[in-house]
Amino acid sequence: MADQPVLGFVGLGVMGEPICRNMLVKTGARMLVSDLAPDPVARLVGLGAVAASPEDIAAEADIVFLSLPGGPQVQAVAGVVIPLMRPGATLVDMSTAPVGLTRHLADQAAARGLDYADAPVARTRAAAEAGTLAIMVGASDPVFARVEPVLACAGDTILHCGPVGCGQVAKILNNMVLFQNVVALSEALALGTAAGMDGERLFQIISQGSGDSFALRNHGMKAMIPDVFPRQAFPTDYALKDISYALELAEEAGLAAPGADLAQARMRMAQAAGYSEDYFPVLARLAGRPTE
Repeated sequence: MADQPVLGFVGLGVMGEPICRNMLVKTGARMLVSDLAPDPVARLVGLGAVAASPEDIAAEADIVFLSLPGGPQVQAVAGVVIPLMRPGATLVDMSTAPVGLTRHLADQAAARGLDYADAPVARTRAAAEAGTLAIMVGASDPVFARVEPVLACAGDTILHCGPVGCGQVAKILNNMVLFQNVVALSEALALGTAAGMDGERLFQIISQGSGDSFALRNHGMKAMIPDVFPRQAFPTDYALKDISYALELAEEAGLAAPGADLAQARMRMAQAAGYSEDYFPVLARLAGRPTE
């Protein structure tokens, strides 16, 4: 791409590293990278990136991307980079973070003459590797137009959800629906097998009817039926974080969300059973037990 901005990327974890790699390779831009772990930094340096501290990234980059575990980490890193970024630069948070925090940080950025976008991602690690993520963006129209070409290097579905914070709203509620679907599937699997039906056959049949869903075809068929819940996927702890953000939204709106409450309770059961780091559909192993 011509006239490429200098890019910075902080947070090279399970999703961040492949996202950053796709941006680096596809744009050919100067890319400054930072992470607490040395290995992903070294791999990206091998592809042409430059290792740098968050402070140096803030001072040099035109667009700084964050991909961090959650709100506390976003708040900490943003607190470092916002005061050091040049007026006119853009901060893009690709983490999943609370809506209130997102809008607070956007206000802080605006006071410094910076632009801000929230751009949380959906889909799997495999999609991150392939550059086929869905990315939900909250930003003004001009900021969206500026960051969309770079985001398109990491995803094939770039969705402008509205002003700052709306990307997080869409992502958090997308995950809330997914989690509730997984809870329903876990109950169906427990009830079906208890009634004498083969679980895989049950899910195959549901997939041909009105109960079909992305969750059934992916989380159900690929994890719950084979009873395989790998680590380094989307762990129970991360799912609990996201459902807590949905319940924060419900509290702020003064609305009840009993389905989200149930999903949170099931995840807490999985966490208490020692599955904190396992792929979150592991809650299927606890189906049929009463919630706390």
